[in-house]
This record gives sequence, C-alpha cells and structure tokens, in this order.
Amino acid sequence: AAAATAAPAAPAKPAGDTSVIVIGGGPGGYVAAIRAAQLGAKVTVVEKQYLGGTCLNVGCIPTKCLLHSAELVEDIKNQGKEIGVEVEGVKINFPQVIAHKNEISKKLTSGVAGLLKMNKVKKIDGEASFIGEKKISVKKPDGSAEEMTADAIIVATGSVNSVPPIPGIRENPNCIDSTGALSLEALPKSMVVIGGGVIGREMACYFASVGVHVTVIEMMPKIAGPTDPAICKVLMDEYGKRGMEFKLSCKVLEVTKDSVLYEEAGEKKEVKCDLVLLSAGRKPFTQGLGVEKLGLEMNRAAIVTDSHMCTNVAGVYAIGDCNGKLMLAHTAYREAEVAVNHMLGVKDEMRYNVIPSVIYTDPEVASVGETAESAKAKGLEVKEVELPMLYSGR
Repeated sequence: AAAATAAPAAPAKPAGDTSVIVIGGGPGGYVAAIRAAQLGAKVTVVEKQYLGGTCLNVGCIPTKCLLHSAELVEDIKNQGKEIGVEVEGVKINFPQVIAHKNEISKKLTSGVAGLLKMNKVKKIDGEASFIGEKKISVKKPDGSAEEMTADAIIVATGSVNSVPPIPGIRENPNCIDSTGALSLEALPKSMVVIGGGVIGREMACYFASVGVHVTVIEMMPKIAGPTDPAICKVLMDEYGKRGMEFKLSCKVLEVTKDSVLYEEAGEKKEVKCDLVLLSAGRKPFTQGLGVEKLGLEMNRAAIVTDSHMCTNVAGVYAIGDCNGKLMLAHTAYREAEVAVNHMLGVKDEMRYNVIPSVIYTDPEVASVGETAESAKAKGLEVKEVELPMLYSGR
C-alpha cells in the first residue's frame, strides 16, 4: 500500500547541515547510515542488540555457512567418485560447523562496525522509541535514557520469527526457531520442520544433508511459497532422495515433547521426533517503537511506505523488514539508498518487481520478476521455455 500522503519534500538545507538518526543497525540501517554519512550528513545509529541485524548474526549469513558445509559433504559423497575424487570416511564435525559459522558472523559484524567508524557515524547502544515529531528517547543498557532529535529519522527495526498459536510451541524446550537451530550444540536424530517456506527449506536441506531424518509439515499443497510449481517438484524429488518426508496440505494441531500432532484430510496423525523447528515466516518488528505517538500509518505490524520509503509523517522513513514489503537483505540495501537519496534531494525510487530472490538449498533456486502464474493472473500472455541444466557443460 502507498503511504497516505505524497512524499514530503527533501530538506532544503545542504547535506552537511542535515542530521539523521537511524533506528537499527542491520543491513538496511547500516547501509543507510554509511550512505548518508558519505553524502555529508551527520548520522547517529541506535542499535539495541548487535550490528548486522538478523542477516549477519542469526539469518542469511550463518545459514549459508551451514549450507556450504552440507553442500561440500553432498558433492564428495554423490559426485566425488564420478569426477575422480575418492574420499574415505567423510563425516560432519558439527561443533566445528558452528564454530566456523560464528567466526564468519564475527568477522562480518566487526567489518560493519569498522565501516561505521571510518565514515564517522556515531553509534549508540539502546532501544529507541518516538516521543514526538522527529524526536526519540533511547533507553540504554544501564537503564538511563537520552532524548535525541534530527532532521530525518530512518526506521530500520527489522523483523522477528512468527510464532503461530499452536498448543505446546512456546513452553516446549524441544521446539526451536531458526535462531535456535543456528546455535545447536549437537545434531538431533530426527526433526520436524513446521512450515515449508524459504527459511524452512534451507534449514531442512542442511539437516537432511548431514544425516538428520527430516519431516516437513506444510499447510499449503506445495513447498517454497510462490516458487514455480515445476521447480518445487524438482526440489521435493531431490530432498526425497535424501530421506526427507513431506506432509503437504496438513494442519499442525499440537507439539509435544517428542512428537507433532497434525491433521491430514480430516484425520488426526502423529510424527515422532527429537526436535521441532518452527519456520512459520517472519513479521515486522515495530513493538515498543511508539508509532502511535507520531500517528504513523500501519498495516498490522508493518510501517506503510511509498516508493521513496517515506511514511505518512514528513521526515520519517521506514526501510527493510519493518515495512513488510520484501524481507530480503538486498531489498533493505536498496531501500536504504532510495531513502537517503530522497532525503537529500536526489531523484530515486524503489522498483520491487526487479528484486531477485534466492533459496540457498541444494539445488539452489533463483528468480526475478513474474512467475507464469502471477503473469497469467494479471492477464498477460505467457510463453514458458524450459531448458535442461544438462545443456550447460559447467
């Protein structure tokens, strides 16, 4: 949805006299801060937990580290002999997989801190909330509070894992989300993944590749959300070869300490497991931000923005997952550029239809623009061409 009002005019004063507060130090926030600072603005970033946000700490990057380890194992086991690489005794050292993941995350978040410092961006630890027009209060770790004002405020508060109202989920220590899955100390023998979206797919792919028996329970008749049905079938066939099971068009009824109860075609069933991974998507995190103090237009938990990333309140922008548009790190990067450009009078706007998305499973899936289904729904004439990967020598 477009913001209720037209995009407010960019500040008349030069960039060097413009002060900017960025709430959140994830991919959207740190890119916005660095870009604004490079264009001469005086920038402060408020971050309550860690630089790099979900993506660098408990999301995209650590997940890709795990998947890289799994892909290497798969290649050695399934393709090694064929291409003349024979190895005996391939095994997963799970604590080392996690240690490697932690090392990569630490390296990248340290790099972000270095970039902010190099660009003279001031960083304040704490939790920000609006208390008036262009005015925030920052609650610091020691309990003290500091009030701050700026010419423009960029909200980049990100998102959190969704927790559906399924009995047994919240109070069950054997039920984890993607964050918990990235900090496990030992591999389970069996796992049920609730949800067949992108995060669930990537996690299920990793655990299945390293020998965990994985069962996926999904409400929809197919996995991977809006991904082309033909590609979904390829993925399911590949996962099936690794022993992964799928329960599609099924509703989860309850989670117990060692099983998941679900409904399939009106019949109640049960699957036993050591661990349950909840992968029910993510939702914008705007709780405690004080959006009501400003009268920010909201769509449930998401802050409504226009194509310049403007909200309905002049001088306040919202970028990244908190606006609920396309929850991808590279969406946040681009939105950061657009917001800062608009703020400083540079003509620019978002085009969401050209943002690519990727599922980092094995095999990987990449897409951009319309699917055949979405194009047909818009009344467009569609021609589908399918080309086997065998045609590529590489």
